[in-house]
Amino acid sequence: MSKNVVVPSDSTLTLSVVDGDLIVGRNSVIKGEGAPPKVTVSGVVECDRHAVFHCSLYAESFEGEGDIMIEGDLEVKDSLEVEDGHLSVTGKVNAKRIDVDKSLTIGRDLTTERIDVGGSLEVKGNAHAQDIDVGGRFTTQGRVEAQAIDVGGAVIIKGGRVNTIGVGGSFESQDSLEFRSIDVGGIVKLTGKNSGGDIDVGGSCRVDGDLKFGSIDVGGVVEITGSATGDNLDIGGTVHVGSSLQLSGRLDVGGRVDVGEDLTARDVEVGGSLKAKSVIASSSVEVGGSITTISGVSAGSVEIGRRGEVKGPIRANDVTIGERASVEDVHAKTITMEEKARAQNLYGERISIESDCHITGEVQYTESLRTERNVFFTKTPRKVDKLPEKS
Repeated sequence: MSKNVVVPSDSTLTLSVVDGDLIVGRNSVIKGEGAPPKVTVSGVVECDRHAVFHCSLYAESFEGEGDIMIEGDLEVKDSLEVEDGHLSVTGKVNAKRIDVDKSLTIGRDLTTERIDVGGSLEVKGNAHAQDIDVGGRFTTQGRVEAQAIDVGGAVIIKGGRVNTIGVGGSFESQDSLEFRSIDVGGIVKLTGKNSGGDIDVGGSCRVDGDLKFGSIDVGGVVEITGSATGDNLDIGGTVHVGSSLQLSGRLDVGGRVDVGEDLTARDVEVGGSLKAKSVIASSSVEVGGSITTISGVSAGSVEIGRRGEVKGPIRANDVTIGERASVEDVHAKTITMEEKARAQNLYGERISIESDCHITGEVQYTESLRTERNVFFTKTPRKVDKLPEKS
């Protein structure tokens, strides 16, 4: 037969084992027996308002209201609920389901299937959960293992494995992270070796380390200090990659791209400037501003925008040099220079040069050369049987 224990309001009681329910009145204090002290309840713990437990607590379920402090561990087999208040646990928390209206602070590890906190959640150890849903701020000093994180404000974790991450404000992982998707309204910061699927960020994304990904869509700036490998990169602002950038699909950037080593992709489209050791695209390269390389640009087709400037050789099937643009050496099957463009050397099968263009080096072609008025050649163009090898 169960024996419920009722603790009157504004009182202090020392307990060990409760064979039934524990009902705690408002502003009461519970102490445990043993070293370290603990209380075991076979049934439900009900706290009216504002209770303090100077012990670890083990129960079937927990229902509280107001601010509750537990100086020890809290282990609940079923559900843990706190209405209209804050819950603070100095030790670890283990419960099947957790629902706290305001804030929850945990001094060690968190283990649960689902946790829902209306305000802030702070875990000073590791966090293991299926679903983490927080209205305000979620922080951990340890790793997170979770299926889903859904937070309205900000998240700071120390790496881990999370399938889906949805954050309204900012997300920061201070160690290596594995993920399936990241969707953040503001800022993303990652550290270490990170790998996963798609990243969608309204503001900026910074990675202090390496990143493997599916597709990245960022409204502002992307900065990766190490190497980056993925499918597609769609950025409204600028991109900086300290090492190499390897894409199986498309690079589409509205502003500037700066890659420390080699850039490879299927298609490259950059509104501003592009800088890399080399640029290799299996399909096309289209740049509105300047291209600066050491080893050059290799692609199926290359298009340089009006007043664009290219430092380094270009090798492609088709090359279009925009009006008033400037390039160095070009090797291609088809070369088109628009009005007032400038080049050093042109080597192509079919070359078309519009009016007022300027070529300071040599022009060699195997099939045809078409020129308009006022084209300046330093050397007379030559029709050859074979073009020189691409360096």
